[in-house]
Amino acid sequence: MKQLSLFIELIRLKKPIGFMLLFWPCTWGLTLAYDFSSNLQIYCFYIILFFLGSVLMRSAGCIMNDILDRDFDKKVSRTKNRPIASGKISVKRGIIYVTLLCFLSLLVLLNFNILTILLALGSMPLAFSYPLMKRFTYWPQLFLGITFNYGLILGWVCISSQIELIPIILYIGAIFWTLGFDTIYGYQDIKDDEIIGVKSTSIKFKKNPKLFLIICYLVLMMSLILVGLFMKFKLVYYLFLMIPLLHLFLYQIRNFNSTDPKNSLKIFKANNLLGAIVLVNILIGKV
Repeated sequence: MKQLSLFIELIRLKKPIGFMLLFWPCTWGLTLAYDFSSNLQIYCFYIILFFLGSVLMRSAGCIMNDILDRDFDKKVSRTKNRPIASGKISVKRGIIYVTLLCFLSLLVLLNFNILTILLALGSMPLAFSYPLMKRFTYWPQLFLGITFNYGLILGWVCISSQIELIPIILYIGAIFWTLGFDTIYGYQDIKDDEIIGVKSTSIKFKKNPKLFLIICYLVLMMSLILVGLFMKFKLVYYLFLMIPLLHLFLYQIRNFNSTDPKNSLKIFKANNLLGAIVLVNILIGKV
């Protein structure tokens, strides 16, 4: 039971925000491509598969992150008690867990078409190299965005069996969304990160973070508008776009305080709701 408790802590299962932020873009791509005049059971089946895949891959990613960052984590107050950094779980055991989670993810992946499987396997190097980026560049959040939103392309491809412009437009917007919310997340540890030499967009834009967030969120909104135009959505879609717009700018940016770690975490978590709102917007556009 102790090992089970440590495993749950290791994969952040009690912090679902991580796998939900991975899951929402998958649903966006899937919903854009799906023909709702056909059998809804297939849509629901794919939703379940993407949810399971998000939980499994996020869990594996957390463990790899903790293995690669164990020396950094020991020096950061928020992360020093993580199971691997504190020595409660060995690196060897962590690698075994990653292998098992990746195998389970593969079983989920095999339910999709060949192109989806190949694209997903091609993203694996990105997923496991992301934790290293903070050592070399101030843009690790960009690499996270590229990796975290890859499921949007997979969601589209598993239905259409081809890559098209529409999911790529929303994929770019989703990358900037991740750039925004993960920059907010980074302000929790900015003091420790500066001391130990870790790089991030939080540090790069610390003098004017709200301007950077405005740019990121505007790109997301523009991508949603363009997707609506290409998909020939009705006017109601654009009216409902006011909801994510208000959430991003009047709630997130207006209330964000880069000097308050608790505030940063609160605003970051609010993006789970935003992911759901965008999904509802797409559904409204489709029907």
